[in-house]
Amino acid sequence: MRQFLDFEKPIAELESKIDELRRLSRPAASDGDPARGTDAPPAATGADASGYSIDEEVSRLSEKAEKQLRATYAKLTPWQKVQVARHSERPHALDYIRRLVTDYMPLAGDRSFSDDQAIVGGLGRFEGQPVVVIGTERGADLDTRLKHNFGMARPEGYRKAKRLVELAGRFGLPVLTFVDTPGAFPGIDAEARGQAEAIARSIEACLAAPVPILATIIGEGGSGGAVALASGDRVLMLEHSIYSVITPEACSSILWRDTSQASTAAEALRLTAQDLKGFGLIDEIVAEPVGGAHRDPNATIAAVGRAVAAALPALLALDPVALRLQRRDKYFAMGRQGLA
Repeated sequence: MRQFLDFEKPIAELESKIDELRRLSRPAASDGDPARGTDAPPAATGADASGYSIDEEVSRLSEKAEKQLRATYAKLTPWQKVQVARHSERPHALDYIRRLVTDYMPLAGDRSFSDDQAIVGGLGRFEGQPVVVIGTERGADLDTRLKHNFGMARPEGYRKAKRLVELAGRFGLPVLTFVDTPGAFPGIDAEARGQAEAIARSIEACLAAPVPILATIIGEGGSGGAVALASGDRVLMLEHSIYSVITPEACSSILWRDTSQASTAAEALRLTAQDLKGFGLIDEIVAEPVGGAHRDPNATIAAVGRAVAAALPALLALDPVALRLQRRDKYFAMGRQGLA
């Protein structure tokens, strides 16, 4: 059953009516069904005795729901985009890997402490090109969310990512990353094992890599936990994803000592794909289906695949020295617009 966000209630009501009418229009059983009996009324058809057409009403309501959906998603506020980016039915990193990467062979462990399942990765082929793929995985249900710690990695996760990026460098393989995390895990055990250093080392490995790194923000890009995998030559971002130094709730708690100001904080953080593209912090926005990625995960994954395929050849054409120089210039230029 589809999950609707708070601001989607008018759409939910329309779609509920459509579903109810469609149920009424379905034949309940054949005339020869003994369960109905010989005196049972005939199954519902597309019109009643007064000429009322259920099919026409369904068509009219479907058109109205589609217009409502388009109008709603054409003017989402930053806080509404936060809700869409966190929608539980959005495709996750493993969905992208399974659909876009063939011959996928997962690799595990940081060769130091353990394997962190919040970050997944391994070797595979993207449209025939050998690649290393890395992603932050949130999980799709309670069991998998607990297994992947809701996408919040510990130090061993970032050390695994660093290991995979360095492996890619040794074998000359481009790196594809899929980012969807509220941030790095803030637990005491993570801090004790060097969380900040592990994130910094992962960022350092990405910036120093002699191979192309193409990152895609597919949901929530939270703080250093996202930057650790998104420090790439090209950064793509889904239309309704977010990317921010802090969550709106945490920002509201710090500034106002109250999480109820999260919507105001979301406005101030400028965390939408459109804002970040304007600031030059990301390179491309990938359009989502009307109503968000959760309405048509297959179409969303296909769109990301096309965007990655279009961006990769130009990066593969660069030699390691030119690639790193271009990457350095890209990040040094950030924040300097308008400075004389």
